[in-house]
Amino acid sequence: MDQALLNIGFGSTVVSARVVAIVSPNSAPMKRLKDEAREERRLIDATHGRRTRSIIVLDSNHIVLSAIQAETISQRFAQLKDETE
Repeated sequence: MDQALLNIGFGSTVVSARVVAIVSPNSAPMKRLKDEAREERRLIDATHGRRTRSIIVLDSNHIVLSAIQAETISQRFAQLKDETE
């Protein structure tokens, strides 16, 4: 079975079927989510040292940080979904 990979920037990808949410990191609850994931060692930082512009929540409860805007990743996700249907 082929797994579609979602490009989250700088050569990093996640399996699109595992994505639960793509959110902006600006609100306090999202900052708390990121901090809790870091403490519990569930955080994957794919920003390559750049500013976090989106948070991706996976079904495994892992949190992925990306330097690409949440809107851009959402568009890529929708495009991938259209291609696989």
